[in-house]
Amino acid sequence: MATSTHAAQAERNKKKNVEKLETCFIGSIDQGTTSTRFLIFNGLGVPVASHQIEFKQMYPHSGWMEQDPREIVDSVLTCIEEATRSFRDTGHSTDDIKAIGITSQRETTVLWDRDTGQPLYNAIAWPDTRTQAIVRELKARKGADKLQEICGLPLSTYPSALKLTWLFRNVKEIQQTYDAGRLMFGTIDTWLLYNLNGGKSKNVHITDSTNASRTMFVDLHTLEYSPEVLDFFEFDPKKLILPTIVPCSDPDAFGSLASGSLKGKKITGCLGDQSAALVGQLGFEPGMAKNTYGTGCFLLYNVGEKPVMSTHGLLATVAYNFGGKRKPVYALEGSIAVAGSAVKYVVNNLKFVESSAKISECAATVKDNGGCYFVTAFSGLFAPYWIDDAQGTIFGITQYTQQGHIARAAMEATCFQTKAILDAMEKDSGHKLTELAVDGGMTDSDLCMQTQADIINIPVDRPMMRETTALGAAIVAGFTVDVWTELEELKEINKEDRTIFKPQISQEDSAKMYSRWTKAVNMSKGWLDSEAGNLSQ
Repeated sequence: MATSTHAAQAERNKKKNVEKLETCFIGSIDQGTTSTRFLIFNGLGVPVASHQIEFKQMYPHSGWMEQDPREIVDSVLTCIEEATRSFRDTGHSTDDIKAIGITSQRETTVLWDRDTGQPLYNAIAWPDTRTQAIVRELKARKGADKLQEICGLPLSTYPSALKLTWLFRNVKEIQQTYDAGRLMFGTIDTWLLYNLNGGKSKNVHITDSTNASRTMFVDLHTLEYSPEVLDFFEFDPKKLILPTIVPCSDPDAFGSLASGSLKGKKITGCLGDQSAALVGQLGFEPGMAKNTYGTGCFLLYNVGEKPVMSTHGLLATVAYNFGGKRKPVYALEGSIAVAGSAVKYVVNNLKFVESSAKISECAATVKDNGGCYFVTAFSGLFAPYWIDDAQGTIFGITQYTQQGHIARAAMEATCFQTKAILDAMEKDSGHKLTELAVDGGMTDSDLCMQTQADIINIPVDRPMMRETTALGAAIVAGFTVDVWTELEELKEINKEDRTIFKPQISQEDSAKMYSRWTKAVNMSKGWLDSEAGNLSQ
């Protein structure tokens, strides 16, 4: 009888908690590479309102990619207003929104003047490759071989430090502002937080440890700026104003919204987009991993509370850092520069189909790639290859080749690079994944996900609700204000109606395909000019 009474009470408590979480909300700013969105989640992790807009990408030269920092801020403000209007229209009150989380594209670099609060140049986006000549120069500089042991990142066109170096060398106004001690540096999270808090009037200049770990300036072991690395890049911290580094979860450091429908709402969580996706996939245990298929593709593997320095072409990074009594958690990361952007290339440049959503239909018009391999090295090749002078190349074209073969090859390119990253992770960690959790736009394609399972020879696990990046930011913000207090409370979030794709080809056939891909990668090397990226201004 006592057992029955206890069970009944437990069920009532559970129901009461669910009712509470259904009426408790967290806002989430998700500022990505090509679009911005704002979502409002309830405490069960279900999105109840959202708004998304794309913003302009600028390609002034081959390999260059820039964004307007002001447009990025405007896109965030617009999304907040539109999603909040939708939230109210469905009968909800903004009083029930407990906090705001923010996640953003990483490495993309913005510089502005402390006195004016205005950007001094366009944001240089993370896939930009104009720094190739600088990378080659710095690799020959004394101390270059010690950098990765400090910061976890190799010298490449990817990290913010290289973009800052290019800007300093090529934009006179930036040099002058630096010499005057007024040059403020930030990745997109820092720029957004600065502006959402009111700009120069509040002067909130802050970053979290996941975004900071992508600049190259941070010692992964201490999560503080490394004097040795700053000295290597020849930046004086007395002249370059760097943002303060804090954990991803903080009740006060990130400030609050200074205007709009949610004016005064506190921002209590901040982390880079790929870290947010790992949190959104509930990858809290060492050995858990996720792969996000967005503009690029990023595989994060939780390695626990100590950084693991890769010897097989991967990055060491901060996975997440909840602060307080919890220690930072680290990850090995495999970064693929081109994923969804290859699909957009097929749509916008080759014009095979009218929208990205139709790419699978085009690819499905043929039974395989017809011997066609597309090395989508539009920004060189990132992990695990790190070939800066590779360029996009299609191999195996014959008179037999049709649009469907090239469309399929464009999707397969991401799947092959994921296989290369998983092989490297197994060597670095000593463990082989038994299943891969996935999210991001390309996972809408059943064909792409089945191809991924076939190439890596393990099941692929896709959630029904794929806004895991925004969910991760909401989780971090919600923890700060006690929407949840223990990770155990999250175990059922986004677990319903997941789809499992199991391998459907033999390991032998998979290995043959991968061998041809590897041959294509080797043949794509050495295409780029060593002087690329210079500008006189």
